Amino acid sequence: MDIFHAIFIAVLEGLTEFLPVSSSGHMAMASHVMLVAPSEFLKAFQIALQFGSIAAVVVLYWRTFLLDWEIDAKILAASVPAAVIGLLIFALIRKTLIPNPWCVVWAWFLGGAVIILIEHFYPLKNDINQMKKITFLQALLIGACQALAVIPGVSRSAAVIISGQMLGIERKTIVEFSFLSAVPAMLAVIVLELIKTDVDVIRGQWAILVLGFAVAFVTAWAVIKFFRGYVKSHNLTVFALYRVLAAMAAGFYLNLLLS
Repeated sequence: MDIFHAIFIAVLEGLTEFLPVSSSGHMAMASHVMLVAPSEFLKAFQIALQFGSIAAVVVLYWRTFLLDWEIDAKILAASVPAAVIGLLIFALIRKTLIPNPWCVVWAWFLGGAVIILIEHFYPLKNDINQMKKITFLQALLIGACQALAVIPGVSRSAAVIISGQMLGIERKTIVEFSFLSAVPAMLAVIVLELIKTDVDVIRGQWAILVLGFAVAFVTAWAVIKFFRGYVKSHNLTVFALYRVLAAMAAGFYLNLLLS
C-alpha cells in the first residue's frame, strides 16, 4: 500500500463511517477497484482508520460521555443486542459475505430503496426530540437493528437512524444517538480484529498508520459537523439515491470484469 492508497482509503473511511451509506461497503469496493489485496497490514490499517473515526466522536461529545450517565446507559443498552447478534454470526458473515462484492451491491440498492420508502411513505411521528427521552426498550430494539451492519453494505448508521425514526425519534436526535452508539459498537469490532491480527506486520510502518488515523479523524470530524446540521432541515433521500446509483455503478463494473 502506497501513500496515495492510504490517504484515499482514510478519507473514504472518514467520509462514509457516519453517513447512511456504509463505510464497510465503500472500503470493500475501493480495495477491489484499486486491487489492494487483503493482508494483515491492511487489517491493521483499517483498525487505525476506525480508531480515528471513533476519536472524532469522543472529542466532539466528550461532555456527554463523561457527564451524562443516563445517555451512556442507553448507548450501552443499544450495544448489547448488537454485540450478541454480531458475535453469533460474525464468523459466518466473514467467510461468506465479506469476500463477495455482490453483497455490497445488493445491500446498497436494497438499503437505498428502504430509506426512500420509509422517508416518503411511512408515517413518522418524531415525538422524541432528546436522547434522554429514548427508552431502554427502544435502545435495545435499535441495537438489534444495528447488528445488521455486520453485512457489508448495510450501514450501521442507516440501520440506527431508520429504526429510530420508525420508533418515533426525531431525525436529528437519532442521528446524534447513532454517532454515540458507534463508539462501543466499533470498539467491539476493533477488539475482535486486533485479536486476530498479527501485530508484527506493522513494525516499520507506523508512519502510514498514524497518517491514516489523522486523515480519518479530521474527515470524520468534518462529516459529523456537517451531517448534524444537514438533518435539521433535510431527510435522507439524497443518501438513498446515492446508494442506488452506487449500486448500479458497482454492478456495472463487476459485470464488466466478468464479461
